[in-house]
Amino acid sequence: MTGIGSRSADGRSANSTPGTERTPRVAAARKLLRRAGRDRAGRFLVEGAQAVREALTHARVHEVFVTDAATARHPDIVDAAREHGARVLPVTEKAAAGLSETVTPQGLVAVCDLLDVPLTTALDRTADFVTVCAGISDPGNVGTVIRVADAAGCGAVLLAGDTVDPHNGKAVRASTGSVFHLPLARDRDAPAVVEACRSAGLTTLVADGRGELDLHDPAATPILAGPVAWILGSEAHGPGPEVFAAADHRVRVPIHGRAESLNLATAAAICLYATVGARAGVAPQLSSGRG
Repeated sequence: MTGIGSRSADGRSANSTPGTERTPRVAAARKLLRRAGRDRAGRFLVEGAQAVREALTHARVHEVFVTDAATARHPDIVDAAREHGARVLPVTEKAAAGLSETVTPQGLVAVCDLLDVPLTTALDRTADFVTVCAGISDPGNVGTVIRVADAAGCGAVLLAGDTVDPHNGKAVRASTGSVFHLPLARDRDAPAVVEACRSAGLTTLVADGRGELDLHDPAATPILAGPVAWILGSEAHGPGPEVFAAADHRVRVPIHGRAESLNLATAAAICLYATVGARAGVAPQLSSGRG
C-alpha cells in the first residue's frame, strides 16, 4: 500500500509526499480538537516538542504528524516516535496548522490515548494528597492547577462537575507536560467526588475567601499535615454550593493588602504548598502512612 501512513521495512514513510488538510488521517485528527471528537475516539492531540517527548515517554502515541521543518529541528523525536511504534506522517505546513490551536504552530503534533482513569483508581491507598478541580471552565487554569499539583507532589488530580476537559489543547499546554505525570479522573457529579475523597480517608478542604479556617492559623497545621483533598473552584463562582456544603472545611488564604482576591493559579500554589510545608514539619508522624 502506498500513500501517507505506509512505511517501509525500516519504519520510514514509503511516500515522501506530505499529507494535506484533506488527507483522511489529518481530517480525522482535526476532529480531536473538539471534546466530543476526543471522547468519541478516546484520543487527543499533543502539540510541540516538549509535550510530544512527554507523551512518548508516558502515554500511548498512535500517530505523529510532522512537517519537513519540524523533522529537521527534532530528528530525535521523530526517531523516538518510530522506536515506540507510532506512525510518523509527514504533512504540509497548512495541514499542521489545521491541527494546531496556537498562534505559531510548531509543526509537530501527536495523537495519544486519553489519559484519565476511573475515580477509584485515582483514589487508591497511595493517594493521600490530591487536588480536585470543581467547575473550572478555563482550560488554562485547569492546566496550570495540574502543573502546580504535580510540582507539589499530589498523587492525583480529580476533575469534577463541569470542569473543562484536561485534554483540551490549551490545558495540555498550560500543564507543560504534567498531564502525563499523575493520574487524572473525571466525574460530572461533584458532590460524589467529594464523598469519594472522604471515603478514601481524605479530609476535604475547599479554598474559599470567606472560609472559617485561616490557612495560617496554627489550628490548620495538623489538618493540612494529614491526608487531604484540596478542592479548587472557578475564580468567578467557586466550586458551587453543593461542594461547599459537602467539604469538611472551608479554608481561606488571608489577604493582607488591598487586593480584592487572588487568581486561581496563585491560590492553588499557596494552598498546596501549605500542605507540603505542614507535612515537612511533622514528617516522623506521617511516615507510617494512613494505616
